[in-house]
Amino acid sequence: MLALDLPQNGKLVSYQLTGDPIAVKPRTASAFPRIAYAAAHIVADPMAEHDPWLEPAIDWERTLAFRHRLWDLGLGVAESMDTAQRGMGLGWSEARELIVRSLAEAKNRPGALIACGAGTDHLAVTPDVTIDDVIAAYEHQIDAVEAHNGQIILMASRALAAIAQGPDDYARVYGRILSQVRQPVIIHWLGEMFDPALQGYWGSDDHMVAMENCLAILDDNAVNIDGIKISLLSKEKEIVMRRKLPDGVRMYTGDDFNYAELIAGDDHGHSDALLGIFDAIAPAASAALEALGAGNHDQFYNLLNPTVPLSRHIFRAPTRFYKTGVVFLAYLNGLQDHFTMIGGQQSTRSISHLAELFRLADQARVLTDPDLAVARMKPVLAMHGIGNGR
Repeated sequence: MLALDLPQNGKLVSYQLTGDPIAVKPRTASAFPRIAYAAAHIVADPMAEHDPWLEPAIDWERTLAFRHRLWDLGLGVAESMDTAQRGMGLGWSEARELIVRSLAEAKNRPGALIACGAGTDHLAVTPDVTIDDVIAAYEHQIDAVEAHNGQIILMASRALAAIAQGPDDYARVYGRILSQVRQPVIIHWLGEMFDPALQGYWGSDDHMVAMENCLAILDDNAVNIDGIKISLLSKEKEIVMRRKLPDGVRMYTGDDFNYAELIAGDDHGHSDALLGIFDAIAPAASAALEALGAGNHDQFYNLLNPTVPLSRHIFRAPTRFYKTGVVFLAYLNGLQDHFTMIGGQQSTRSISHLAELFRLADQARVLTDPDLAVARMKPVLAMHGIGNGR
């Protein structure tokens, strides 16, 4: 069996791999009983001549190839979301190009599911920014996506969070935007654990009060809403909100801590999925959803439950740095040739964190080629001064 010396609690400990990866098998979304989007990462171009902290360099070929891999597995692509480092290295200009390129790729794939993030991140938050400016910023990005017939994921706005005086400002903005969209949108409530600038979204620091404010907006605009994705890392809050949604409005779980049981659901309903972790565990997610569609709940949990400790590790606080773990797994699995991120974000997690991620990924059976994963882990360890004689 393969083994590797990995740092743990300040010393090197030998780890023996299980060597039992989940097979990567093509599937179609029609085999799944849930709608399932993976929020997809972007692949940096490490050979580009640029200043990484100031401008992104994107490997477009590898970035788009990764989206095809998700479609091959039956998963949808949630494009240009926070998993793609939106607001943490990826600006609107690059996000718009990514959206246009991905939508063009999806046109050539019958049944390819894709929805695209539209927000206000090109709007600088200055003292003179107004609610009308926020509305105009949303309209600008929505127009860019809809010009290419893309479905909208309406992202939370840092600018709105900064200037809103209360729930009425949120109702005004969302009411105006939702009255204009060409097709029903997915609303994204991204919690402050993912982005501290979104503290107090919907007009309250109390999530339960904020939920009621949000639900009032959903009730008033339900005809133009496909669903809402909430990312609060609380299954209890998600279930409460799920049971209060207007008829026809879906709950898309964004809970990277409790997704298995939320997708499986209960006697009162279930959640569909729009998850960053599905980028990292796509083969397991695909196989589990197929099992659920076949009525095999035990197999669903057998495949997905072991991924939960991995996801909780990747999304541990500071949660906004979870993208590093997602990209690291893509590197280990041969989906890109390097562990480099735009903005130098590969530096946001320690080697001890990455070593534990390696162990948990193996135990979750999502290291698709263990020999390759070991070969790729060794230079990362060496870069941190950790040799491996194995």
